[in-house]
Parts: sequence; structure tokens; C-alpha cells
Amino acid sequence: MTSEKKFKNNKKNYKAKSATKSLCPVHGKCGGCQLLDMPYEQQLKRKQTEVAKLLKPYCQVEKIIGMDDPFHYRNKVHAVFGHKKDGTVISGIYQEGTHFIVPVDECLIEDQRADAIIRDIRGLLKSFKIKTYNEDTGYGLFRHVLIRTGYHSGQIMVVLVLGSPILPSKNNFVKALRKLHPEITTIVLNVNGQKTSMILGEKETVLYGKGYIEDELCGKTFRISSKSFYQVNPVQTEKLYGKAIELAGLTGKERVIDAYCGIGTIGLIASDKAKEVISVELNSDAVRDAIANAKRNGIKNVRFYNNDAGVFMRQMADAGESADVVFMDPPRSGSDEKFLSSVITLHPKKIVYVSCDPTTLARDLKYLTKHGYKARRVIPVDMFPATEHCENCVLLERK
Repeated sequence: MTSEKKFKNNKKNYKAKSATKSLCPVHGKCGGCQLLDMPYEQQLKRKQTEVAKLLKPYCQVEKIIGMDDPFHYRNKVHAVFGHKKDGTVISGIYQEGTHFIVPVDECLIEDQRADAIIRDIRGLLKSFKIKTYNEDTGYGLFRHVLIRTGYHSGQIMVVLVLGSPILPSKNNFVKALRKLHPEITTIVLNVNGQKTSMILGEKETVLYGKGYIEDELCGKTFRISSKSFYQVNPVQTEKLYGKAIELAGLTGKERVIDAYCGIGTIGLIASDKAKEVISVELNSDAVRDAIANAKRNGIKNVRFYNNDAGVFMRQMADAGESADVVFMDPPRSGSDEKFLSSVITLHPKKIVYVSCDPTTLARDLKYLTKHGYKARRVIPVDMFPATEHCENCVLLERK
């Protein structure tokens, strides 16, 4: 039996609740797919139960929205590079809680095109005699590869992260990589010379292409750069954002605030059904991309502000302004009371809270409930199959 047929059979068993052997040779080592060996329907049931338990005091939880094919969904793939004692180049992921590299050739939740490119970059490093970076000594050059792929556009960005700005035989290296993978649309060199766990450094040089990719989401086109926040599961993101817009119940008369707007995704998607959208983001690179995205889509009823969303909303309230709907999509840590109090000062009729952690969501719902809001609907969306994580979309209305 070929490896491809064997993999397809394993996938079938996985979905049919009869998997008996791990699908991944490094499962349990990298820590990335805690639920990989659990049949998918059981994963969904587990997440549904956990969310319902955490949010029981606030609202009944609707049925979780799962995937038809819960494999190879990640459009953002990172690999750390290193070498064995004999000098053999390896790439993979850090073992959970350590900086020990677990070699990975292919991952069941990553875009297969990205994995193939990473494998070939390993070979090119050997051919071009490029040394990998050593975290302990600080010597060596090649640290990481970050790949972003466009689900609808097919575009591919490759980010080469080096310890210094000089890539030996740079032009030939790029030419060789493009020959192996003509599907690559842009290559970026990122410099990270610091002893840090952060992947990307501040300085970047475009080696090939535009330095960014574009992809379509909910009928809008978005520009995605190396540092842009963009949801990693495009299939489920369309479902998640579609539900967020549905919960807002926009009629075309509303003034909407998109807090934590990133590159503008939710606000730009909502713009068709709102009178005005005010999008606020602290990261200046993201705001730059958001403005470009608005222009690219011909959207004129969205304004972007490079500011802390909490501070901005409090300033709006102090000026006597208000909003009908606030979309908030905070990081995994959730919001803090300072931000939530800023939302409350605006007295929006509705808050649509997109959360990637039900525990911090429950904490924030407790605060919002105490301050005049009622959770009306909760919709879980499985954005991260094979992991413990679960996204939730919540509608809150002013009491």
C-alpha cells in the first residue's frame, strides 16, 4: 500500500471513529495536536460540553460548527531550523515547554504546500552550505521559515528568518527555491539577531514579489503581510465571521465599532450592512494593511484609527458619542476590565464578542453581565481541529 493510500485510509478511520493508531509519528512530542487520536465527532462533543459547562450561568450554547475535512487547514506554517550533532539540517517544532526541536516532515493540520517547501529549503541549506542558528552559542545564520498561503488565491509567501541580514548567494538561493516551487509568489528576508523566543525580527527585505499575499474572505480581498494577524483556518473563519455579522443584525443604519480590528477583516466584511464602521487597532503595521484592504475593496464607510481601542472608546464617550454595535475579537487572554468598562461607557445596544478561549470569555461575560448586558446567543466554532482550543461567537444585548 502506498503512503498516500495509507494516509487516506487513516483519515477515513479517524472520521469514522475507529482510529486505533496515531496518525502522526510525532504526536505526543510536539504538543500541538492534543486531540489528534480522538475521532472528530468525539472532539466536537468534548468541546461542546466544555463550552456549555463554562458558559452555563450566562446563556444556552448552540450546536458547535465543525469541519467537513478537519485536516491541513492551517494557512500559516512555522518551522524552526537546527542541526544534529553530525551536522544534518533538521526542521520542525519545539517540543512543548522546551527549545528541543522535534523534526517534522509533514503535519496533518498544516497546508501541505507549505510542508513541501520547508522540506526543500532543508535541502537547499545543505547545497548552499548555509549554517543553521544555534540558540545556545548565538552562532549560525538560518533560524526559521514562516509560510503563509492564500486559500482562495493560491498565493504563497515564504519568510526566511536569519540571524543577520546577509544571505550567502542570495539571488541563486531564491532562484533555486523558485525553480523547485514556482507556486511561490513572494519571498521575504526577515532579520532577527536577538536571543529571543520571538520568531520575527523588525527588519525585512523583499527578495521576490510584492512582499505580501492576498486572499479572499467573505467576498472581500485582504492583503496579508508576514506580521499580519489573520485567522489560520480560512474555511472556518468564513463561518465564524458570517455568524458574527448575523448576530449583529445590521440593517444599514448602525454605527459600528470594530475593536482589535487587525487588518480590518470583521469591520470591512460588516461594512456592506452598516452605515458607518470605526475600526481601531494598536499595531501600526496592521492599520496600514487595513487601510490598503479598504482601498482594494472600494470601501468608503470605514475609518481606521491607530490607537488603543479602550482609550479610543472612552474618548468617544467623553465627547458624547455613541455606537450601536461593538465587535470585539481580543487575544486568547481576553479583555481586561479597563477595556470592558470603556465598551460600557459607549452604551452600545449590542456587543458581538468573538473569543478564542472559553475560560477568559466566561470571565468577561461575568463582568459584562454585572454591568447591564445579557448574553443572548453563543455559537461555538471549531477553528482548531485536533487541539483543545475552541472559538466562540457571542451576542450580548443591553438589558
